[in-house]
Amino acid sequence: MENLKYPIGTFHVPSLITKEHLNDWITTLEELPSRIRLLVENLSEEQLDTSYRPQGWTLRQVVHHLADSHHHSYIRFKWALTEDSPIIKPYDEQAWANLPDVENAPLEWSLKHLEVVHHKLVRLLRLLNDIQLSRTFIHPADNTVFTLKRNVGQYAWHSKHHYAHIYNLLERNNWL
Repeated sequence: MENLKYPIGTFHVPSLITKEHLNDWITTLEELPSRIRLLVENLSEEQLDTSYRPQGWTLRQVVHHLADSHHHSYIRFKWALTEDSPIIKPYDEQAWANLPDVENAPLEWSLKHLEVVHHKLVRLLRLLNDIQLSRTFIHPADNTVFTLKRNVGQYAWHSKHHYAHIYNLLERNNWL
């Protein structure tokens, strides 16, 4: 079950985040929208409504979640760049995944949203210097301080994590 929940493992922050890490992570973010689109664009409604694991989200929910989550991340970057260590506003991911727009909105809307958010995020990240990437925000759940560098890695991991959820289900069901 743990392999289904965390198919690529959990995120581990390198003790020193290098330019190579950042470049790799930003490239992951840049490529995610097209990679997700290729996986899901030809799936049937029934396939999209299949959970990637028992008690897990459907593929539809995963795609909508990626758009919502990465939108939040983009805003967190902007807050940290314009405020001194702001306390961010968390959100209830499970509750968002169960809202009616997730069930009823065309998947295309979230695919386009993901493309636009990632285009803006990647452009921003490529323009930031080391001092800007060292700025921070605080997550109020446990008062963890995140640098923007770490957040780039966190969301690159998040991208691969949910990509693997979708890919692995498609592979298990011979839907590739």
